[in-house]
Amino acid sequence: MSTSQSSVQSRGVENIIAGRVTSDGAGVKLTRLFERSLQKRLDPFLMLDAFGSDQPDDYIAGFPDHPHRGFETITYMLAGRMLHRDSAGHEGLLESGGVQWMTAGKGVIHSEIPQQAEGRMAGFQLWLNLPAADKLCPPWYQDFQDADLPRGADAQGNRWTVIAGSSHGVQGAVQRAQTQPLIIDLALSQGTTFWQELPAAHHAFVVPYEGEIQIGAQKVPVQHLAILDDVGTGVALSASTASRALLVAGRPLGEPIAQYGPFVMNTEEQIEQAVADYRAGRLA
Repeated sequence: MSTSQSSVQSRGVENIIAGRVTSDGAGVKLTRLFERSLQKRLDPFLMLDAFGSDQPDDYIAGFPDHPHRGFETITYMLAGRMLHRDSAGHEGLLESGGVQWMTAGKGVIHSEIPQQAEGRMAGFQLWLNLPAADKLCPPWYQDFQDADLPRGADAQGNRWTVIAGSSHGVQGAVQRAQTQPLIIDLALSQGTTFWQELPAAHHAFVVPYEGEIQIGAQKVPVQHLAILDDVGTGVALSASTASRALLVAGRPLGEPIAQYGPFVMNTEEQIEQAVADYRAGRLA
């Protein structure tokens, strides 16, 4: 994608965050790329986890039943098979290359259990906030298998999958009017540059997970998150070797965030109500 027009200015890198190795669920090992300390800066996004291992002990126990309220979860499977079940009666098998988009809304209890005893399991889970007016909406979810996801390609050999938003005329699988998320999985060929327009007010970040991405003079290694600054009409991503990365952007909500584990609301009183509803069985 050419960036030679004089009106085009690429955003730069404001900061690079190293992922923190941790565990969640019933002991699934993962890398937490960001969480609470960056929620305001990366609004409307709340958290991003990367998981990836060919050791079954790192993932086999999965994520047994747990509640959510007030936000959306986007799970992108790079490799492996994960079964989702929830208290709203939904069930789906997420396989390599697939995406599950779940709106927890007023509340849901769900589980995510690996459907393999060996081999590699890898992917990402991103939390996207809901605006205050939608936090108690009915739960919703949809699975998109690899073949269902919209894709684009260019003459340089670059390829991209559009999970949400749009890129170079390719409309993503999901659109959200309030947060306007853009979620793209990029596969860049060696020695190429990819240009993506970004609205000026949107927060954006890049996470390379194979190879190495360069933004201006700044190299961004794998398992790191590059926060993009707010200056520019888009971002130019270059690759000196074949690389893959997630590019994520969204319109900030600018609303208060109150979080207690799997509940994300606007006030502490709403959090107390979420906990009370969960204990009383009203999320099931």
